[in-house]
Amino acid sequence: MKRNLCNILCLAITVNVTLAQTNIYDSGGPILPEQAAYDVSFYDLELFVNPADSTINGKLTVEVRVLAELDWFVLDLDTLLTVEEVTIPSGNGINPLAFERRIGKIWIKLPARKYPGEKISVTVAYGGRPLIAQSEKGSWSDGFIWTHSKTGEPWLGVVSVLDGADIWWPCKDHPSDEPDSMALHITVPEPLTVAANGRLRKYVRHGGKDRLHTFHWFISTPINNYGVTMNIAQYSKLEGVYHSVNRDKLPITFWCMPEDYTKAMRLFPQLKKHLRFFEETLGPYPFRADKYSVAQTPYLGMEHQTIISYGGDFQNNRFGFDTLHFHELSHEWFANMVTVADWRDWWLHEGVASYLEALYAESLHDVNAYHDYMSDFRGRIRNETPVAPRYSQSSRDIYGPDLYSKGAWILHSLRYVIGKQALLQALRRMTYPDPIKEYVTDGSQCHFVTTDQFQTIVEEVSGQKLGWFFEVYLRQPELPRLHYWVLGNTLSLQWDAPESLPFPMPVEVAIGNSVHKVNMLKGQEIFVLPDGVQPIVDPDNWILKAESF
Repeated sequence: MKRNLCNILCLAITVNVTLAQTNIYDSGGPILPEQAAYDVSFYDLELFVNPADSTINGKLTVEVRVLAELDWFVLDLDTLLTVEEVTIPSGNGINPLAFERRIGKIWIKLPARKYPGEKISVTVAYGGRPLIAQSEKGSWSDGFIWTHSKTGEPWLGVVSVLDGADIWWPCKDHPSDEPDSMALHITVPEPLTVAANGRLRKYVRHGGKDRLHTFHWFISTPINNYGVTMNIAQYSKLEGVYHSVNRDKLPITFWCMPEDYTKAMRLFPQLKKHLRFFEETLGPYPFRADKYSVAQTPYLGMEHQTIISYGGDFQNNRFGFDTLHFHELSHEWFANMVTVADWRDWWLHEGVASYLEALYAESLHDVNAYHDYMSDFRGRIRNETPVAPRYSQSSRDIYGPDLYSKGAWILHSLRYVIGKQALLQALRRMTYPDPIKEYVTDGSQCHFVTTDQFQTIVEEVSGQKLGWFFEVYLRQPELPRLHYWVLGNTLSLQWDAPESLPFPMPVEVAIGNSVHKVNMLKGQEIFVLPDGVQPIVDPDNWILKAESF
């Protein structure tokens, strides 16, 4: 019996380890004390990418500032990739360090305990065949996309927003820590081009029979891990200059596939129009010290910093603009400059970006187009989990369509409560809390945000206490329900909020050609109607609510 019990226990341990290993394809969440004990200042990534056998090989050097006592230095790296050596500089050169692989992490034993204020530089040599992205119905999972152009040349890209950047380079895989800057040195066979983040500092041809060349990119500002990328193909290049609202000249580049050059030319003017809208709405483009660029990719798209990934079909939506480019560009403000430190607040990236689409439709047409755009989002809302829970979330814990659609509708209803101008002012305050930062390009314009901070800004701008609004819409999943009925010439209205939460949302009532706003300070009200008139409640559909019955 003891032997059988041991077998059962061993099996249980094996199952638990296997389940834990699946969690390496995740990002963020509660952070290890050993990783909270340091702050990354610089990443330097050298990588040889070989499309012939779908491998990557190179080294990552990370420089950090120690915040708390540290004996072990911990980085994240996918178990598909092999660590060859870990080294640290010393007075006599470079010393190897002992390390352990523990389910998606590299535990590196430091030669001596490190204390707050000290600095560490560690280099990890690694390589292998990285995770391959999977395609389903035109959508790609995270990983490397190794494919070919229509004429047979290699074409590849990498996405890591859900699984984390550790699927292709060693890093501290948590949204709360961004390097102050980063260098990328990507080597590929000629004649492939590497289009990546930041500015191209140098290009080196190595010659020899292998015909390799290296592209040296440098990112001069903080960058979130998943915003780092590289795009490799035999690209054609469109170039232009955009004059920012603060008169800076911003280089714009579109790396496109040669066969789509004409389509890219037709889309190129929209890049400037979209930039202008965001600058006028949210403030200057944040990364003027580097560039703005777009790279055509074999997957749909991603907001990689200074080099938006575009895998669209070069077609405008029915409102007359390219949705994919517009959405991804918006993330240069809400995601890349303004970043959440924990994925629990992710809606501030995706919900704001989605809502800005509707605002742009309104700017091109009118408020009717705005409402039309918002109606498209309404049917995608699921209300399965809170949009912004108070407890820490990993990327896979929180990710879902409500970050986009419900997030946009929360802002739509917030506009109804505080007014359009106040909402726009609050969004501008989120991007540039200090107007002086609108003229800064050294990276200090980048900052972290939370839902609580957004609430504070909205309350300051509007002069209203809005805890009730944020509590109902963001902190729990269910929607409030509005009950109303007509008896004689009286209209009775009553809010039924989840968990009996207070919800004094005013309600508009249309009577003939006039609209009246009914205050619901206690969550219910009686409105006297003219004889023989049938009222329409919330006629313009401003309020995010459950269907009444």
